Amino acid sequence: MSRNFGSSEIILIAEAVAREKNISKEAVIEALEDAIKVAARRKYGHESSIRVDINRRTGEVQLFREFLVVDQEWLDNKAVEDEAIKAEIEAAGGEDPNRRERAKEKEKELNPLLIDDARIKYPEINLGDVISEPLPPIDLGRVAAQSAKQVITYKVKEIERARNYEEFKDRIGKIVSGVVEKVEFSGVVVKIGGAEAVIPNEYLMRDERKGIKNGERIRALVYEVNQELRGAQVVLSRTHNQFLSELFAQEVPEIYDKVIEIKAVARDPGSRAKIAVFSSDPSIDPVGSCVGVRGARVQAVINELNGEKIDVMPWSSDPATLVVSALAPAEVTKVIIDEDNKVIEVVVPDEQLSIAIGKRGQNIRLASKLLGWNIDVMTEEVESKRRNEEFAAITGKFISALDLEEILAQLLASEGYTSIQDIAEASIKEIADIEGLDEGIAEELISRAQEYSKTHEDAGNTPVSMSAAISKLDSKLLDAIERDEELALKLFNGKIITLTDLADLASDEFMEQVPDSGLTEEKINDLIMKARSQVYFNDK
Repeated sequence: MSRNFGSSEIILIAEAVAREKNISKEAVIEALEDAIKVAARRKYGHESSIRVDINRRTGEVQLFREFLVVDQEWLDNKAVEDEAIKAEIEAAGGEDPNRRERAKEKEKELNPLLIDDARIKYPEINLGDVISEPLPPIDLGRVAAQSAKQVITYKVKEIERARNYEEFKDRIGKIVSGVVEKVEFSGVVVKIGGAEAVIPNEYLMRDERKGIKNGERIRALVYEVNQELRGAQVVLSRTHNQFLSELFAQEVPEIYDKVIEIKAVARDPGSRAKIAVFSSDPSIDPVGSCVGVRGARVQAVINELNGEKIDVMPWSSDPATLVVSALAPAEVTKVIIDEDNKVIEVVVPDEQLSIAIGKRGQNIRLASKLLGWNIDVMTEEVESKRRNEEFAAITGKFISALDLEEILAQLLASEGYTSIQDIAEASIKEIADIEGLDEGIAEELISRAQEYSKTHEDAGNTPVSMSAAISKLDSKLLDAIERDEELALKLFNGKIITLTDLADLASDEFMEQVPDSGLTEEKINDLIMKARSQVYFNDK
């Protein structure tokens, strides 16, 4: 009831395919069993449940038809399940979204055989038993052989895809090396061992695609591995920050050994990069170790990145210290930190402004990415002007709100009092200790400030200079108000910073937030409608 299909030849074929495809011999034999099963079902009927066994030692092939012993209740339940699936498919528009999964499940199902019919031939059979009946051998004709070949090819590819996924899913974030197989319109296909990967154009450095040739070796970072119907898609990147970090880890043993840590990276791929490094070992110079003797280590990374310039700097947990290093080679004279808004204002000499900003804003942009803060750079002249404007704004607020003489208002401002709330919360002694003041004046100042604070919500606000307000306002909002500086300051004080802030207001809300705008209700409505047309309808 069995037939030898080449006997040891099958084992030899399995071993040869296993070696060629770098997969297990067992996986190939299982694929052969599936292929012969397809051919057998062509002969004995596609509805037949057939099992194929290949002897792993001799290569002998045996075929069996299998039945599952069931009762009528099982058949009725199966009919109900089939009707439910049919209804589900019809509800989905006649297409089965789970077609592949159901086909695989169907393939595993055994033909049902009622227990009463089974006991005619097998009296001792029980529910749930499987009957295996030997089948005569089949002659693998041309069509059947072709089908078998297709199944083997498909199964082997399926095994390869599964292996590729398992191989690469644990290598995400690591560098791999491969050979360029072809340069396509959408990216570069890279052969890595027996697997294929792709570097999409957006993950190649600027103008890099033009110089890539078929057959050359290329290194890239495993960015992601997607499990798709056609197998694992391995996506590589040469623009990711981690690619730069991994390159340094390969060139600098101290990074690989975790003696030096890369704390932050910012890149403009193919042009410039900044990298901040740190070591808890005081005997190690992290910057010097990364640069190497005569710059050998950093130069090796630069060469791999096609000449991308790299600034290596020491890491500091203090943003002020780090921003000074990040803006090098510009000299920084003053750093002002706004922790609430994650903004750093940096003051540089007039002649250093262009260096701090860099070509097309590259230096300041990379420094901002490195720190994760917004960085505003200004010259000493601009900063001095802004400081004077802010001093004047604070003084003016004290004069108008507390009915003070200018000299007294200036005295309070110069002592560091920036809001009326500051004065209201001060002690009599603190203010009386200011040169030229006494306890009587201090008590009166505090009393006036407290009275103002009870009825005015802006008591805790620090007046902002006009230039500072304009610098913080969205450029589209400034355009909408035709660069009216006085109105810009009033909008800023009213917490209207962007065009969207303005578009989201009703006219009465605008008047409540900016009571001293000087605009008529008609003008306010026109301004709001203009903002809405740009924000929500892209009416440029």
